[in-house]
Amino acid sequence: MGTPQKDVTIKNDAPATLLLEKHVDYIAAYGTKKDDYEYCMSEYLRMSGVYWGLTVMDLMGQLHQMNKEEILAFIKSCQHECGGISASIGHDPHLLYTLSAIQILTLYDNLHVVDINKVVDYVKSLQKEDGSFAGDKWGKSVFQMRLGCCFILRVGKSPCSLLCAHIVRSKCKMNSDSIPVRNSS
Repeated sequence: MGTPQKDVTIKNDAPATLLLEKHVDYIAAYGTKKDDYEYCMSEYLRMSGVYWGLTVMDLMGQLHQMNKEEILAFIKSCQHECGGISASIGHDPHLLYTLSAIQILTLYDNLHVVDINKVVDYVKSLQKEDGSFAGDKWGKSVFQMRLGCCFILRVGKSPCSLLCAHIVRSKCKMNSDSIPVRNSS
């Protein structure tokens, strides 16, 4: 077992309060330099990164500082013919990035940006015989996929909310916490 090391020394004159404006400025500027090494190397998780950045900006009451139209156009450009949404342009669609995109669109109240019926068809196509969901067309299945699927399909009052029950009805039931669980039958 290693010995814990103090890697940061906080000086006595350091600010004792959160410098919210500096955090807002940093997040608002993140990703604007498209030629930066970090920007290029994080392309494979772009959609989720956008979601987390927007979420923290919303929590700080600064969502308006983000370029909404650019973000919505990005999401639209990441939707594939199959309905799934990819992490970035030129990547394969995946349930996790579809989830992030739907969460962003929900945050902005703009589900109409994507073809929501195709999203539903994509999610339905990923359900396996045992009720689980694959993350993509190659079939890896983990529990989070089911939770992501249920969120995507239950968003607000979209057409998706009516189809969540349809998708999980045959193999799953919803418990009192609305978390999908396997039918025992």
